[in-house]
Amino acid sequence: MTYRLHPVVFAVAASSLLALVTPTRGEAQTEMLLLLRGTDTIAVERIHRTPNRLDGELVDRIQKLRWSYAATLQDGLVIKLHNEVRRADADPTSPALQTAVLVFSGDSVIVDIGSGANQRTQRLGTRTGAVPYINPSFALFELIVARGLAAGRDSTSVPMFLVSGGQTIDVPVMRHGADSVLVVAGTQSRFGWRHGRLTGGTVPAQGLTLLLTEADSGALYVPKPDYSAPADAPYTAESVTIQTPMGHSLAGTLTLPKVRSGRVPAVVTITGSGSQDRDEEIPFVRGYRPFRQIADTLGHVGIAVLRMDDRGFGESGGGNTAPTTDDLADDIRAGVAYLRNRPEIDPARIALVGHSEGGIIAPILAADDPTIRAIVLMAGTSRTGRTVIEYQNRYAIEHSDQVAPEARDSVITAAMKTVDSLAARSPWMKHFLDYDPRPTARRVTVPVLILQGETDRQVTADQAEELAAAIRSGGNANVTVHLFPEANHLFVQDPIGNPTGYPQLPDGRIRNDVIMVLVGWLSEILR
Repeated sequence: MTYRLHPVVFAVAASSLLALVTPTRGEAQTEMLLLLRGTDTIAVERIHRTPNRLDGELVDRIQKLRWSYAATLQDGLVIKLHNEVRRADADPTSPALQTAVLVFSGDSVIVDIGSGANQRTQRLGTRTGAVPYINPSFALFELIVARGLAAGRDSTSVPMFLVSGGQTIDVPVMRHGADSVLVVAGTQSRFGWRHGRLTGGTVPAQGLTLLLTEADSGALYVPKPDYSAPADAPYTAESVTIQTPMGHSLAGTLTLPKVRSGRVPAVVTITGSGSQDRDEEIPFVRGYRPFRQIADTLGHVGIAVLRMDDRGFGESGGGNTAPTTDDLADDIRAGVAYLRNRPEIDPARIALVGHSEGGIIAPILAADDPTIRAIVLMAGTSRTGRTVIEYQNRYAIEHSDQVAPEARDSVITAAMKTVDSLAARSPWMKHFLDYDPRPTARRVTVPVLILQGETDRQVTADQAEELAAAIRSGGNANVTVHLFPEANHLFVQDPIGNPTGYPQLPDGRIRNDVIMVLVGWLSEILR
């Protein structure tokens, strides 16, 4: 939940872009599309078009993924889509994390995933004429817009098949004068086009700008993240690989104090929802690498920290699974077990620090393993996922200037129907919607620190005391709650807290008062 705010509205709206028509018959084009938020490039796509084929390489800097795809076209529709996905910082010629071939026939999509002995085939329902979409591919989206414009009406809806998730949604496309088009997918976007060429576009509600440039292969380069310790740090940073009982490996960084008198205490960090790297970095929030910041501060007071890439993300394996929150808890258990077998670590002094969904996972482990010394819950929820997501959608819609007040209720209802549709296909979503954290909280017997920002618009501030009350009702009196005025869901200084404003925050570091409370409490508990 680190940035899985109103997932339906944002996940679609962040990519509801593009207003291109197909190239002139017989003409081949190679171009590059850039998606900017402010001055930061968050996605780059190099495309080569011919009348019957569309090839693209898409680097998503937010999800840190690189998609290579080839679409076979017939009468303006995609009849076959071949795609491969890799880490964004991986060699483009390296083996793909996943390969898929989608064949569209009537109201069905036949999907072959993987290759050789690992290949499996699925038949998914869609609507006749649906156009496949990889988030955030603007070149594929242009096919949707081109189809809408080809209908010859001022306004029409085109079915879009989401490759990730297998869901089909309607995308309204509207002519807007002679040289622009409006597209509505969660929010309204306007793009200019002329003579079959993109001339630019914006998504005001998301602060996004789309630019068309000449192809430049250098723009697709993504450097590997740096997890090393600063030169003057009083700790080392070791790259580790953890084998899990589930059969996949987890990649991480273990920071260890250089000066040790006996075994040292340790912390395992737990990321929020969505695929996250070990630092829980959000690229479009300037300087936001909270777990690196926490590990550095704890390293200065003699506490080791293990932080890991999520399953199927970064350098971790397990990408062929669809994990629920409980599955992700098993990954953290594997991390705890790894630390208990390290000779430098005191197995009796291991604590957990979970942010957002990580604040749901930490109590799951502590309730089942009271030998964990303590847990820190940063913006953990006290309510079911359905309640949380409905609030997030409502807040986003009520604070959007793209939705008229009289239309809000119907838009919210439609958004929640889409959530239910997604839950039918997503094990994570289904589990999250139904899960109530309070029964588990009542079984936690270890010391608990609850941290909460008062301007959090993703997990409301009143849930901190609700969560504390649930833990105390089980007989655990060692619960401490700290609320931080003008701190948002990321624990960054923010008097408003609206997630649409995150990219404009001047400083994306966790506030010092939050860090000091966290480190001071852990130093006392783990001494």
